[in-house]
Amino acid sequence: MTASDFNVALPFLIIAAWASVLLLVDLFIPRNRKGVTAILAVVGMLFAAVPVVLRFGENENAFNGMIVRDGFSSFLQLLIFGVGIVSVALAYDYLRRRDIVKGEYYTLLLFSVSGMILMAQAGDLIVVFLAIELLSIPLYVLSGFARSSPDSEEAAMKYFLLGAFASGFIVYGIALVYGATGTTEIVAILNFLNLGIANLGLLTVGAILILVGLGFKVAAVPFHMWTPDVYEGAPSSVVAFMSVGAKVGGFAALLRLFLAGFPAIAENLAPIFIGIAALTLAWGNIAAIAQKNIKRMLAYSSISHAGYIFMVLPAAADGQIAPEAVSAALFYLLAYAISNLGAWAVVLAMEKADGKGLNIDDYAGLGSRRPGMALAMALFMLSLIGVPPTAGFIGKFYIFRVVLDADLIGLALVGVITSLISAYYYLRVVVVMYMRSGDPQTRSDGWLNATLWLTAAGTFVIGILPGPLLALASRTGLFGLVP
Repeated sequence: MTASDFNVALPFLIIAAWASVLLLVDLFIPRNRKGVTAILAVVGMLFAAVPVVLRFGENENAFNGMIVRDGFSSFLQLLIFGVGIVSVALAYDYLRRRDIVKGEYYTLLLFSVSGMILMAQAGDLIVVFLAIELLSIPLYVLSGFARSSPDSEEAAMKYFLLGAFASGFIVYGIALVYGATGTTEIVAILNFLNLGIANLGLLTVGAILILVGLGFKVAAVPFHMWTPDVYEGAPSSVVAFMSVGAKVGGFAALLRLFLAGFPAIAENLAPIFIGIAALTLAWGNIAAIAQKNIKRMLAYSSISHAGYIFMVLPAAADGQIAPEAVSAALFYLLAYAISNLGAWAVVLAMEKADGKGLNIDDYAGLGSRRPGMALAMALFMLSLIGVPPTAGFIGKFYIFRVVLDADLIGLALVGVITSLISAYYYLRVVVVMYMRSGDPQTRSDGWLNATLWLTAAGTFVIGILPGPLLALASRTGLFGLVP
């Protein structure tokens, strides 16, 4: 171990150490002053983001290739820190309203963020597994954070059991990959494939098992079964964080493994990728139509957006447009994160202390009572559909362009058709807000309001001026792995 090794791993080390220290510091913070813990959590993430900004785009590995720093990891780490900071702001008032204020919430969130950070930098399958567990275990606990609520306990149990089941697939897949190549290092696996000395059959089976486990993490069909129930039962602030953070972590591993680790296997698995993407798009959007609870609707929405990102995997399988596909996926993750977190901010403002206010019909009259909030919600819904001028439109445009460049016309048609289907249930929220009378009661504090307007501004501005972020995403090569 050298100073360079620790330098590469510095963002993860800072956030993990900060979470450990904060767990002890919180013992001395009174229950009615837990806002201090929240502020310290935000400070920790800002501090950990500094080395990422200073070293953005540099290509270097550490600990014999187990951890990697490149443009891909740097972009995702900044996105993860942003999601973590917004999630802290969303949780502050919500936890007080639900009377579940505990400092452990913020430390658990930080530990989950550390797992996501490590996932973005994972250059070895062992690190991938460790990062997944570090990401997931705090989320299991957070899902059951409202211990007085049977729904929250049920959500935590379902998430934990199915998550452990998915982890078993990943471990078994890693074992088969090791048996096929004699290594778990991603660069070494690629070298063995190029030399033709790997057991291709065994490696393919291992890759499929890993795909199953990671498919659970990103809520892709048919590995999505946990999503609607967990989203409905878990505290809404947790779901807001989970809906973006877990997806970013899961796709970080999927893109690095299948596009940078074993691209030959990815090419062979292209029909499976196409099938998963098409099923995820179809089921996520069609099932969302029948939902009356907005948390379940956003759960199926989350599933459908996993399908849009999944489209880049078969598109990039031939390798020629892989860099463009990775850039498109990263930009889409950013656009989805901003719009989705904004939508959850409105959900949190509408939810009452007793857990009511979560039906779509409860949004009736919001347009007249809280016109600013209703306008922001309408903007988020339009962005999730992919209507210009929003960030979601730019994200879908580049995803579809990559898919068409790969001559996957059928998959592009599925994406377009399901986008049209999604307009029904997204616009239903807008119709209820503006065209039905009601007297919705909302509650929000300064933190939540700031988050709401920041995400609304981001959704609109990125839709108008996407150039700088697209340029940044285009610099995030996955291929900075150093042998």
